[in-house]
Formats: sequence, C-alpha cells, structure tokens
Amino acid sequence: MNKMIFLRLTLLVGALLAPLAGRAQAPLTGREHAPAGRERAPEPLPAEERARLLAGFATDLKKWDAAIAADPSGVEAYSRRGDCQLFLGRFPEAVADFEKMIALDPAQDAPHWRLGIAYYFAGQFAKSAKQFEKYHSYDGGDRENGVWRFLAQARSDGIEKARGEMLVYAHFDREPFPSLYEMFAGKMTPDEVLAEMKRKGLESDENALFFGRYYAGLDEELLGRHGRALELLSQAVAGPVKGATAAGLPYMWQVARVHFDALRAEKMTKPE
Repeated sequence: MNKMIFLRLTLLVGALLAPLAGRAQAPLTGREHAPAGRERAPEPLPAEERARLLAGFATDLKKWDAAIAADPSGVEAYSRRGDCQLFLGRFPEAVADFEKMIALDPAQDAPHWRLGIAYYFAGQFAKSAKQFEKYHSYDGGDRENGVWRFLAQARSDGIEKARGEMLVYAHFDREPFPSLYEMFAGKMTPDEVLAEMKRKGLESDENALFFGRYYAGLDEELLGRHGRALELLSQAVAGPVKGATAAGLPYMWQVARVHFDALRAEKMTKPE
C-alpha cells in the first residue's frame, strides 16, 4: 500500500475513533469513583438491538394509549402500558398505570409485584417495600420478592434495619436465591456468592447466572460501589437468558436493562 495513502487512512480512523474513546474514558458520577479500569462499564447491548427494543416499546405505548382512549376501564391495557412505561424508563408513568389497574380492580393489589418495582425505580421506597409485603402475603415462597422488599426497605429505613426485618422463608427457593438472600443479610459477599455458584456448576445455568450477576450488582450498588455494580449489571444484561424468543425477553431481563441504564445515567430518583 502507498505510504501516503496508509498515513491518511490511519489519521482518518484515529479521528473517527477519538470521540468514542473520549466517551469510553468519561468518569462515572455518583457516590464513589470507580477504581482504575472501571470508569465505564461495557455497553451490554449492540446499539442496533437497543434501538430496536426501545422503538418497539414506543410503538406498543402508542397502541395502548389508543386502547385506553377507546376504553378507559380496560385493566389489561393499563397493565401492558405500565410495562411499556417501565421499560422505557418512564417510572412515574408506570406507577400511575399500575395504580390505575388496582383502582379499577382491587383484586390486582396483593399480587402486583410489578408495582413494587415501579415504585422502587420512582424512588418511592416505603411504598415499594409495602407492596412487596403485600405480595408476600399472596405468595410466601418467592424469595426474590423478599430481595426486593429488602432493597426497598434498605433505601427507606437503612440497611441494618432492613436486615433485621427480612422476610422469613422456610423452604428452598430456586438457585441462586438462597445464597443471594444470605448476601443481602450481610452473611456473604457478592464475590463469595459468585464463587459458590461456580463451585456448584451454576455458571452453565443461564438463568441462575443472570440472577446471580444482577442481584450481586444490586448489593454492590446498595453499598455504594457503583463501578463494580455497573460491571455486574452489564454482564447480566449481556448474557443469554432462557426464555428469550423472537417475541421478547423475560421480564426481569428488561428490569435489569432498565436498572443498568438508570444507574449508568444516575437518573434513579433519590430515596424518600
């Protein structure tokens, strides 16, 4: 190749990559600065896939807007629109739709764990904790619900109080939630949970690996270690998850994606 042409190509590529490099090295903002090498968590989704997901939810949102305009008493329409709002990061709007569901049909209240998650993202942590308590009375065997109740109460009342009032579970729940529950209780570290999962051979279980990384990341976030939290959330979102089909991805994968985006952008509402 002609040396002059090669030099020009090199300069052109460098100019094109310079803005990207600048963004990749931008420091985090938040309660702590990440250690060296963790200034930015890896982007878990290709730009095209992210754009496709958000465009799909925006299209669905308009569809459910029209359905509600045609029939303001349709509970299902509020349910589906609330999900779209949540997945688009419109947290107060998601809360409003889910609360409207309950106003129309009070029987929806106790089982409505999605409202608890929406409250959490909207910064209404006391309401979030209360919603997960209601769900516990509806289904007392789902330890993941207890995780969210702990997270919400920790934000509202402090970690030590939340640890002292964690919901009690008498029966084994799916992996890796028993260990995750010990982690949130302060009896294991996130790294110990992930190491235990490896010893148990759970790294080959896509769902277990997803939940392990996601909730280990939430523990790191709660303790103020945002660099490590972003790293783990990025890994959770980037990894394959069982149940992913052409029709969509599992609900909690979408929640993890929203959580990663909110934490990275520091847009999550501050505690009450």
